[in-house]
Amino acid sequence: MKTLLVCTSVSHGNTRRVAQAMADVLDARVLTPQEASATDPAGYDLVGFGSGVFSQRMHPDLIAFARALPPSSGRAFVFATSGLPQLPFAPFTRPLTRLLHAKGFAVEPAFTCRALDTWPPFNLIGGINQQRPDKDDLSAARAFARARKNHPTTTA
Repeated sequence: MKTLLVCTSVSHGNTRRVAQAMADVLDARVLTPQEASATDPAGYDLVGFGSGVFSQRMHPDLIAFARALPPSSGRAFVFATSGLPQLPFAPFTRPLTRLLHAKGFAVEPAFTCRALDTWPPFNLIGGINQQRPDKDDLSAARAFARARKNHPTTTA
């Protein structure tokens, strides 16, 4: 299975570490939205879209990349790292998931984990979730990737 991960990781490299853990399992290529072309996902069986969360939103570079994609019939998933937990009634992965679904992707369940956050006001105390993503988070990311690899037709 040929897999591409498009990842924006701008603050502490948290999302890139999660992407790399997944890539190791999926033997995936990891690119930033700036390195990838809107036509790249068409050449892959599975595409993951990941970023850190900023003000309860996925990174604008990743959203812009997804908006530029042509229609697809491929498989995709969203992954994110965040300082605060995802709200059940308004998950920060939902807008990107809906956008990908509207593009025609069969969108699989999302993966999220907590990560170091030093944006205000957390910078005043040295940040929250220091040392995260930790080995348990990266293990969970690898397990998530194995599930995508072992059940290639699983969708949400």
